[in-house]
Amino acid sequence: MSAAASLRFTTPEDCVEATLSRVGKHVVMGLPVAIGKPNTLVNAFVARALADRSLKLTIITALSLRAPKGSSDLQRRFIEPFSRRVFGNYPELDYLRLIERRELPANIEVLEFYLEPGAWLHNEHLQQHYLSSNYTHVARDALRRGLNVIAQQVAAPPPAEAPGLLSLGSNADMTADLLPQIAAMRAGGNGQPFTLIGQVHSDMPFMYGDALVTADTFDFLVKDPGTALFSPPNMPVAITEHAIALNVSTLIRDGGTLQLGIGELGDGICYALQLRQQQPALYREIIESTGLLARHRRLIESEGGTAPFERGLYGCTEMLADGFLDLYRNGILKRRVYPSAKLQRLLDDGHIDERVSLRTLEALVEAGMSRMSYADFQEFREVGLFRDDVEYDRGVLITPDGQQLHATFSDPEQRAQIAQHCLGDTLRNGVLADAGFFFGPKDFYAALRNLPAVQRKMFAMRGISFINELYGHEWELKFAQRRYARFVNTTMMVTGLGAAVSDALTDGRVVSGVGGQYNFVAMAHALPEARSILCLRATRNAGGRTTSNVVWSYGHATVPRHLRDIVVTEYGIADLRGRTDREIVEALIGIMDARFQSTLVADAKRAGKLPKNWHIPEAARANTPEQLAKQLAPWRERGLFDELPFGTDFTAEEVVLAKALRSLQTATATWPGRIRTMLDALLNGTPEPSLQPHLARMGLENATGLSQTMQRRLLTTALRKILHGG
Repeated sequence: MSAAASLRFTTPEDCVEATLSRVGKHVVMGLPVAIGKPNTLVNAFVARALADRSLKLTIITALSLRAPKGSSDLQRRFIEPFSRRVFGNYPELDYLRLIERRELPANIEVLEFYLEPGAWLHNEHLQQHYLSSNYTHVARDALRRGLNVIAQQVAAPPPAEAPGLLSLGSNADMTADLLPQIAAMRAGGNGQPFTLIGQVHSDMPFMYGDALVTADTFDFLVKDPGTALFSPPNMPVAITEHAIALNVSTLIRDGGTLQLGIGELGDGICYALQLRQQQPALYREIIESTGLLARHRRLIESEGGTAPFERGLYGCTEMLADGFLDLYRNGILKRRVYPSAKLQRLLDDGHIDERVSLRTLEALVEAGMSRMSYADFQEFREVGLFRDDVEYDRGVLITPDGQQLHATFSDPEQRAQIAQHCLGDTLRNGVLADAGFFFGPKDFYAALRNLPAVQRKMFAMRGISFINELYGHEWELKFAQRRYARFVNTTMMVTGLGAAVSDALTDGRVVSGVGGQYNFVAMAHALPEARSILCLRATRNAGGRTTSNVVWSYGHATVPRHLRDIVVTEYGIADLRGRTDREIVEALIGIMDARFQSTLVADAKRAGKLPKNWHIPEAARANTPEQLAKQLAPWRERGLFDELPFGTDFTAEEVVLAKALRSLQTATATWPGRIRTMLDALLNGTPEPSLQPHLARMGLENATGLSQTMQRRLLTTALRKILHGG
């Protein structure tokens, strides 16, 4: 990319000055999603803009991460020690601090296309500077806004692994798509200066795929000063998420493709898939005893399955969650895909295996291939069908000893000669997962770093255009690889006619962002065997009120109803594809909370979408939290559906304390609730000895003063309810 070797800087401040001397005093900086941001370098740019108000700094990014903070004294007592232990010296982004305090000066603007979910509803700057774009369109939109700097964390290669190369690490997503466009701009001499900056981070895993670049790709390199990567802990998987995940697990087809969205629901899905793989008889017993199989047998048998994964899955996912490594370790993520559509189809149809032999050539002939072009040869040699020392020249294969063979497969004797002198031993360069970016717990990063290179290469980082779209010169390959794709994402609400609300509220305020959800929904309709699966909790609790997430109508939609597909709640599965409006309403009533069904039915009847004499099926009236807990209780008593199936950075006391604090927050959401809770604490808040470890963790073992004494009593009553149910 650069005309010369990268310039290396020891301090971010020197790198900032060199950048300004190249691009001038209007910096439009693109930063990757999540952990790909070089925070210390970004902070140096922000400090420079604060010191010089004639410098205009525009930042285009998404998912700017913050270590958690508490809003009350009790929350701070819980969160701050945990944050110091888990997040260590993670450098906070100064632009986020300024935005939080509403002190961002006029010469700095931050545009985000995906916000930390729910965190910025009341922040005017980010609400006004939200960039509503499909993930695949952000590179285009950033260039239109004058993008002239890209800065991101990169990884240096492990010893003797890939000399002279760097890796984009966690984030090939945007940068891999932009690099060819930047090269074309520079080659075209359009006069716009551009600077690429890499900050080398010692803990960033060295990843392959599109993430692999030459060191001189970057104009400037600066070393990270030894800070920590952002490492959020595994969060508890509630019983609702486990139920949703169990439903989803029956829709995943062996020999297929899996995409998972962001959130702890992914942990639940990975757990359910492992249960299906490792204990198939028990898994079958669970889905039969809960009624899941009886209610959805036809859909499960036609679209998914309940048996263990014999061929396995391939991951094609925007975000590589740590659960994909668990699927790999447990023999579920094992369907390799190769950069050859012809061979991929033969593999998936069972006509060949990964061993290269005469049978491979015979299968190609049976599929209709008699001659081989130079492009075919290059493709086949890349995947190991031909040896590296075999050449191709004008329709002729040339062996290492100079023998010349016509590159035709139709003649049996010719095929035998090619098989004897030209073929490799086994297919190569297959991958188990393609992903755009990743972030997760500290152990996840360590696990990626510690994978041998041959295994790490099977988790390929790609430009987001490869992951999230079908069009382009690779469309045929994507169709072949993404067989039986299941694109699993979450949504906030679904309307009675099938539209999904995933990113914003009816008044326009943005909760998170579109991200790639629309891409995956559209792709599910474009691929012949794919399905989009949108998951949502049937209800939500806010301000002391429980409301339904299946609503008749809403003033915003992320996914329009004509792209409806499969919707999953904790109460079941609604297959909406190809259904009429009446059928959609009936299916959604079957998976919504029983407390809100009558209201939706009345709305539908008023709109003429249900007959006036239509009645709610008796089975749907059992859709209650109590019935759900009753169905899963026997299995939880046997140690299944644990809230932390993959462990966590929380200690045992912290897990209990987190539940107690959530319980307190819910109980005090209304004034009557606050009064009841305070009275309970005053009357029954004397702690027993068994609670001392929890109180000590909160620094309340020896409370002093009225405030601490009341906090201790409130916490005691909440802990008692969590631990003893009273």
